[in-house]
Amino acid sequence: MKTFDIAFIGAGASALMASSFIENQSIALIESSSKIAPKIKISGGGKCNFTNKSVASENYLGDREFINDVFKIFGQKELLDFFTKQGLKFEFRSNGKYFCKNSSDEIINIFKKLTSHCNFFLNHKVEKVEFDKNFIIKTDKQTFKAKKVVVSSGGLSFKSLGASDIGYEIAKSFGHNIIHPSPALVGFTLQKEQFWMKNLSGISINIALHVENKCFKENLLFAHKGISGPAVLPASLYWKKGIIKIDFLPNIKISELLSKKSKKQISSVLPLPKRFIKEYLKSICLDDTKVDKLKVEDIEKLERLNHYKFSPAGNFGYSKAEVTRGGVSSDEINHLNFESIIKKDLYFIGEVLDITGELGGYNFQWAFSSGVVMAKSIRGNM
Repeated sequence: MKTFDIAFIGAGASALMASSFIENQSIALIESSSKIAPKIKISGGGKCNFTNKSVASENYLGDREFINDVFKIFGQKELLDFFTKQGLKFEFRSNGKYFCKNSSDEIINIFKKLTSHCNFFLNHKVEKVEFDKNFIIKTDKQTFKAKKVVVSSGGLSFKSLGASDIGYEIAKSFGHNIIHPSPALVGFTLQKEQFWMKNLSGISINIALHVENKCFKENLLFAHKGISGPAVLPASLYWKKGIIKIDFLPNIKISELLSKKSKKQISSVLPLPKRFIKEYLKSICLDDTKVDKLKVEDIEKLERLNHYKFSPAGNFGYSKAEVTRGGVSSDEINHLNFESIIKKDLYFIGEVLDITGELGGYNFQWAFSSGVVMAKSIRGNM
């Protein structure tokens, strides 16, 4: 049985980037899916939002010192330079997002070329990793040996693409702690008091959503299960339990609109979709009356739209989540090279760690950056 110098558990963004930077070594990439980079393939509507104009540790949940150290070595500028050198054509969209100009296949094809020296084992589901002089990787098809193992298996989101908890199980088997995984970048389900929102499915409103010490000004999309959209998804990264606050009319004070004592109806004065106003009025037991007929208590109920507070019931779960929050504790990882502090020659990179980015290309940036930093360290030590 051949012993590889390095074996990657997973052939996604972090593994492909890392193996692109390692030469003159025998490398195995073991992937449960039938193709490499399944998440890159489908992300961003098939165009892969791979980074953002502004990338900083503030855009992540996790050890900020660790994140800053990584981005000092390989950050957003270095990633753009890397892809530019490889001939990738990309486009800049609203809110600082970078996408492939044509298709995510462009990134995948770049990595296919850069990893032509590697050995790919697709449709191989890793069952466990043990150690006896070398690492022994047992899959449902065959067994591998490797001098070093890099766990790059991602999180629990996108089970249809082969996501599993194998990375966490490997970590635990070697004594690592796992920060409880949970769905992130995902929609919120509603309490009974907010069920009026379920009648608004398909409507999108520009809002300001406050959670913890963060504020996300973007669109909220009403869905059958609850609320989603570009403002809600990043908020889910920071929400655990408790209250969130939504301003349905950011930059507009409802009290000022209603103080003019207009002869128009409420639905004509408030610049919100009619369906939204109708359902909200039902929820507060108020008719769509003329503004000049409103009582003080009626105005107070309408003013809540500037600071609507509620606690979500939960979220849509892993089937709808973009990423997984939590993972292998970064406290037990060497911040200089991503090697386990507990087990020599065992590495963890990308989403499997307890570092998670907001919506907008931040998680791919982390995957690529962690892969490069780890690879440069391995390359320097060989």
